[in-house]
Amino acid sequence: MTGWNMRIKRGLCAALAFAMLAAVPAGADTLRSAMADAYRNSALLEQNRYLLRVRDEGVNQAIAALLPTLSFTASSARDLVADTTTTTARLVAEATLYAGGSRRNALRGAEETLNAARAQLVALEAQVLGDAVTAYLEVWEAQQVVAVREANVRVVTEQLRAARDRFEVGEATRTDVAQAEALLATARSNLAAAQGTRDISRELFNLAVGRYPDALPGPGAMPVLPASEQEAARLARQEHPAIRALQHEVAAAESAVAQARGATRPNLSVDLSRSETFEAPLAAQEGNDARLSLTLSQPIYRGGQLGSLERQALAQAEAVRAGLNRQVQINLQLLGNAYARLGIATAQIQASDQRINAAQLAFEGIREEASLGARTTLDVLDAEQDLLEARISRIEAQSGLYAAAYGILGAAGLLGVANLNLPVPEYDVAAYGATFQGGRPRIASPQGDRLDTLLQAIGRE
Repeated sequence: MTGWNMRIKRGLCAALAFAMLAAVPAGADTLRSAMADAYRNSALLEQNRYLLRVRDEGVNQAIAALLPTLSFTASSARDLVADTTTTTARLVAEATLYAGGSRRNALRGAEETLNAARAQLVALEAQVLGDAVTAYLEVWEAQQVVAVREANVRVVTEQLRAARDRFEVGEATRTDVAQAEALLATARSNLAAAQGTRDISRELFNLAVGRYPDALPGPGAMPVLPASEQEAARLARQEHPAIRALQHEVAAAESAVAQARGATRPNLSVDLSRSETFEAPLAAQEGNDARLSLTLSQPIYRGGQLGSLERQALAQAEAVRAGLNRQVQINLQLLGNAYARLGIATAQIQASDQRINAAQLAFEGIREEASLGARTTLDVLDAEQDLLEARISRIEAQSGLYAAAYGILGAAGLLGVANLNLPVPEYDVAAYGATFQGGRPRIASPQGDRLDTLLQAIGRE
């Protein structure tokens, strides 16, 4: 074996050793921990948890509109000529007995809007987890590509050194050296590009997860997918949180139609008042009054406003129904794409493994032939480049496999904390509303605790 051949062998061994070291987990930054941190640190989720509480308060206000009201007023007037002061105190109770069903429909609409907001928050949580998966896979893929590119630079450097040694003893031409120099420059350029892609991916990771990544040991085990594509399609049509949100929005829109129609019906209310009047300086009671009144009102003509409001509500309801049908189509399209990408990635991994084995054998054979003078330096460099591209294709296919698997979960509505069993407390979307029904369930999240602290600080609890 010539000195040139020995150097190439040492370069390949060093590259293999480096790749093996790169595959060893150097930290605990797993995909599951990244998703848990994204869920825990997301400012977007925190914002929408506040907005969900706005919807909860909308239900409370709709309930209050159904209840009687009690108010107290007091007034005092000074007569500057008679030098007397008259004070009146008045207590008034008011209740609406009938409003055409508009108030109860308003309550139903508020409840459905709240349920839609809860489902939307769950869908947003899935989006945050999906973004974390994408960010993790991009960083992991970029790190693997950088490792392969670095190993390639070392191997090509050894090839260039060997070519120069052979040139010195007359076994190679100046062209062989120039070709090795050109390939080394290309390898260094590709390495710089891979390092730049890795740095960009780290910034995306920081945005999605809320921190920069440590060493990534790899995505880990594949997630559990639905039993069949048909079952996944059923979940995408019926159980996906975005679908449930739109179903509640349809119900809310139908309540809005009923509410608009109720505005054309009679309104019956009752008032009960009690007043006392005193005059100073004698503090004599001037009089008192107790009154019960019943009021009936019926809109007759309002310039077409009521009809316009009803038509507007009907159009809104139809628009939401169309949006629901559209969301079903989108979910099924995303699901179909994810399954197609899963099949593609699986086939690419198998083909890449075969390609790596073949390229490895070809490279070793061409290298031996070159040591005997039957091959040129360019032949060796081309064979090494084929092996490099095969390894990178394997990395990209593996990343695509995980992305497709989690894409299936996302399209089927299964990308959630509970389904993935992530090590983070799941936010209870119903806990805040339950506090107004006599219970005090704990909201198991730092964001929920901060919200409760804020409410206590302003005296709302």
